[in-house]
Amino acid sequence: MKSLENETKQILKENNLYANKKLGQNFLINQEIIENIVLGAQVNENDLVIEIGPGLGSLTSELLKKAGRVVCIELDTNMVNVLNKRFKEHSNFRLIHEDVLKVDLKSIIKEETETYNLKSVKVVANLPYYITTPIIMKLLEEKLDISSITVMVQKEVAQRLTAKPGDEYTGAITYAINYYSEPCILIEVPRENFLPAPEVDSSVMQLKILQKPSVKVKNEKELFEIIKLSFMQKRKTLVNSLSSNGQISKEQIREILEKLGMDEKIRAEKITLEQFAKISDIITQ
Repeated sequence: MKSLENETKQILKENNLYANKKLGQNFLINQEIIENIVLGAQVNENDLVIEIGPGLGSLTSELLKKAGRVVCIELDTNMVNVLNKRFKEHSNFRLIHEDVLKVDLKSIIKEETETYNLKSVKVVANLPYYITTPIIMKLLEEKLDISSITVMVQKEVAQRLTAKPGDEYTGAITYAINYYSEPCILIEVPRENFLPAPEVDSSVMQLKILQKPSVKVKNEKELFEIIKLSFMQKRKTLVNSLSSNGQISKEQIREILEKLGMDEKIRAEKITLEQFAKISDIITQ
């Protein structure tokens, strides 16, 4: 049996292609990891799977064996040509040549699930590292009808995205992830499993989308504005970082913290999502 590494090299050679560094292309060449990604995502014939940045189609090939439909969204024209050649005969394959950040995913999901009577929608992808965060935030903020997101990302990014608020890796995005989903890391993927090998290791993480947000809040937009502002100057106390834009005074923030029984010297990364929700509700009263 031909190894995935040899197959990848052959496809690149036949099409006179190279990995595009600007588009963050590193091709996964370990078949076992690909199978484990699909297994971890629990893909079955009732699923519509959306794959972002399929590249040469190694993951696509495995997804097509299991899913009801696979919709691939690919920006690189060279990769589009390869994918069309490889999979045009598959009746459950659809390719969209577009930037995923500009695609109307809601319409695609509606059209595909209704046309093919599919029960659930899953995102499964090896994401380009340079736009991982914008893609994940688009998937979450647009409140799409998806049940899970299973994606390979840079290991450090996965640690930040799947952290629990208060962990050492906590960042502003940690709170958004925990607001919309239950995150976990499924697989660790060392750099030598890619062609060319990137400078960093990767992780496959999964977000199980919650039916409703994990905390109740009066104003969702305000909650995330407060979190964002709190982390813009992470080394400062919450009192200093929240008062830095002049919209609320230090005294008001101290009063809120006192009311909630919180230390006025607390920093953003030590605050729980529930506490941020309470702070936000008081500010927006």
